[in-house]
Amino acid sequence: MKTVIIDYGSGNLRSAEKSTARAAEGLDMEVLVTSKPEDVITADRIILPGVGAFADCMNGLCALDGMRDALEEKVLKNGTPFLGICVGMQLLADKGLEHGITKGLGWIGGSVEEIRAAELKVPHMGWNDLIIEQSTHPVLEGIKTGDHVYFVHSYHFKTNDNKNSLAHVDYGGYINAIVGRDNIVGTQFHPEKSQAVGLRLIGNFLKWSP
Repeated sequence: MKTVIIDYGSGNLRSAEKSTARAAEGLDMEVLVTSKPEDVITADRIILPGVGAFADCMNGLCALDGMRDALEEKVLKNGTPFLGICVGMQLLADKGLEHGITKGLGWIGGSVEEIRAAELKVPHMGWNDLIIEQSTHPVLEGIKTGDHVYFVHSYHFKTNDNKNSLAHVDYGGYINAIVGRDNIVGTQFHPEKSQAVGLRLIGNFLKWSP
């Protein structure tokens, strides 16, 4: 079994790789950081991290020749389990509204919009309590409302359909923390920085068979 973490110049790769390798202990799982579409094609799990602006991350991903086609073949056609982290999760949306309008992957309907939290600081940075909406999802096994996870972001994913929201946090209003559908899941927070809860989520993802 092989999990690939995609390197497209916009991810927190070292932490993501280290946490994934730790969560994979005891599993027959290779963890590979790669920018090659041919590695994605042979992957059993795919992780897309992301740090920075939506447009920069989308452009960086599309600049890897053949990568978007490989992702769509594996994730949309073959049903390979996929995890997006932070901006990697936001790229699942139809569009991002940061510095103009940028088309996203369009895998989960919605848009990425600026956080409007009247008297709270933006970016939303630090620990916040999860509010679980779909506790039966396999990736959320052992994770409960009130568990702390770590965020760093100024924009958030507003889904078109509430059924795609697996968990949220309250930060001056409703902020999606985990979205998903079918074989796709994404976290706005950084599981690789969220200690035991984050490791649990990554471990659940590595064992997930949608």
